[in-house]
Amino acid sequence: MLWMYYAFLKSGAELLLTINGVGVGIETLYIAMYLVYAPKSARLLTAKLFLGLDVGLFGIIAIVTMLVSKGALRVQVVGWICVAVALGVFAAPLSIIRLVIRTKSVEFMPFSLSFFLVLSAVIWFAYGALKKDVFVAFPNVLGFVFGVAQMALYMAYRNKNPATTVVHQEMKLPENVKELASTKGGAPTEGRVSCGAEVHPIDVLSTDVDEQSAATDQEVIRDDHKMLRPEQVSRPDMAIVVQM
Repeated sequence: MLWMYYAFLKSGAELLLTINGVGVGIETLYIAMYLVYAPKSARLLTAKLFLGLDVGLFGIIAIVTMLVSKGALRVQVVGWICVAVALGVFAAPLSIIRLVIRTKSVEFMPFSLSFFLVLSAVIWFAYGALKKDVFVAFPNVLGFVFGVAQMALYMAYRNKNPATTVVHQEMKLPENVKELASTKGGAPTEGRVSCGAEVHPIDVLSTDVDEQSAATDQEVIRDDHKMLRPEQVSRPDMAIVVQM
């Protein structure tokens, strides 16, 4: 929208008006689709940003430049505002570059995006140079540098194994499975399932589990003092699960 405003103020900038008009249409469609399918909290945040930046900030810039400046000065003021916004757009991928270096993965930085960023920067720089328009040519120099840096980073990390995080979780085994494993495997092993425990077919195992569970329920009875006997107290069984 800012580049369209700049193109309206500057004579001979029909190409800027055309490409940015198409861009406004496509980006408006993107935002509309996001507002339809995003969660409620994200929709509210996006609506606030849209109203604050695309409507409020743009309206303030347009009104102030129309009231304060005239002629060539207005073109220069709007041109430098466009340069500042364009530099912000080109600098935005720096966060992705940091993520790639940290994770050693190029999953979030596709090569095609970086390639077309460089190609677009080169073409628009050539257009600005031929038209002697510094406001078009200057920001595309930075866009070319960032685009080349992203392509080099992609080539450097494309064959790297991404960093993985090992998460340890503790999972409590059911009591009947624990006691069955201890009974079938021989002497109890401090409440842990032994790797050498017997392996039974599913039907036999389920029968044994039911019988053992019923026997356990019958054995857990309180004595005259209504206290659990020491042999009835068992420690919970813990298994370590490593998730990659």
